[in-house]
Amino acid sequence: MTTRRGLLAGGAAAGLAASLVPGSPASAAPGTGEAVVPFHGSRQAGVTQDPPAHAAFVAFTLAAGTDKRGLGRMLRLLTDDAARLTQGRPALGDTDAQLAVLPARLTVTFGFGPGLYRRAGTRSPVADLPAFAIDRLERRWSGGDLLLQICADDPLTVTHAQRMLIKDTRPFGAVRWVQTGFRRSPGVQAPEHTQRNVMGQLDGTANPRGAVMDDAVWNPDNSTTLVLRRIRAEIEKWDLLSVTDKELSVGRKMDTGAPLSGTAEHDEPDFTRLDASGLPAMPDFAHVTRAHVSEPSLKILRRPYNYDGAPDTAGIPDAGLIFAAYQRDIARQFVPIQKRLADKDLLNEWITPIGSAVFAVPPGCAEGGWIGERILA
Repeated sequence: MTTRRGLLAGGAAAGLAASLVPGSPASAAPGTGEAVVPFHGSRQAGVTQDPPAHAAFVAFTLAAGTDKRGLGRMLRLLTDDAARLTQGRPALGDTDAQLAVLPARLTVTFGFGPGLYRRAGTRSPVADLPAFAIDRLERRWSGGDLLLQICADDPLTVTHAQRMLIKDTRPFGAVRWVQTGFRRSPGVQAPEHTQRNVMGQLDGTANPRGAVMDDAVWNPDNSTTLVLRRIRAEIEKWDLLSVTDKELSVGRKMDTGAPLSGTAEHDEPDFTRLDASGLPAMPDFAHVTRAHVSEPSLKILRRPYNYDGAPDTAGIPDAGLIFAAYQRDIARQFVPIQKRLADKDLLNEWITPIGSAVFAVPPGCAEGGWIGERILA
């Protein structure tokens, strides 16, 4: 049997890659499909870049015998293949190398769960979230020792990368869950537009920007943390509301995203302003009010994706949000916000958290290095 490493040594993979990489005579004209995001660097890609249109979040449970040395072998292999795929080159031993030609801004971001740190014999920088009264968590969408966040502007690129990377992990663990999501396709709206979720709301207006991003998202060692929540939207109930009722529960205009106290999306909410009836323009129970953070360094970076599964036999949608939140410190940033939302957010009437996981996102690596080497080397 031809092994992946043997195929590389024989030159077959290298030759095929050379004939298919962007810029070769057989490749298409430069465009969205050939766009490349660098893989190597001090920080991992796939966090602060403008999110691509499609994503797969793949979590793994490590096998019982996977120790620190095994983790190192797995992560070297995953890093090597992720670096190749994100640059439009096939993984080692890829028998469908033509599917790797168009990276379409492919990023692969590694997240380490608490269980991986236990296997490595070192302290985990993340811990499971506390229980929230609104949660209805299902094991099939929760937890995980290792996460691969795979994002690209083309779903076939995401699917192929996912298949290649899952192959790398088979000797070391098993897939725990896969969650796929989508955003607007390239060209539909301007880059860095604010995402709309399946309930029609703009999601991510209050994200940190510019210099604030470093203080809120990145630790001094270029690591960060990720909270991933699967939030089911109770669409049928939401559809019964008037636009006014929806806006009061969210705290923003549904069309422009402007706070109810302002006129434009990025206006700062004014929680002291009264409406014509003398009531607060921004209700205390509104989602924006409960989620508001005044201190810039305590903001979180929302990087959400929609999901939409098959309706049940009665036609009830299976849709919602894969809510990915990046921040320096989960306990200082995410947890206080989530506690306020769980206590008094009217939007809880129409959304239900059904999945939850936390991951540390280690620093990036230089060319020739591998993700996690500072922890496991």
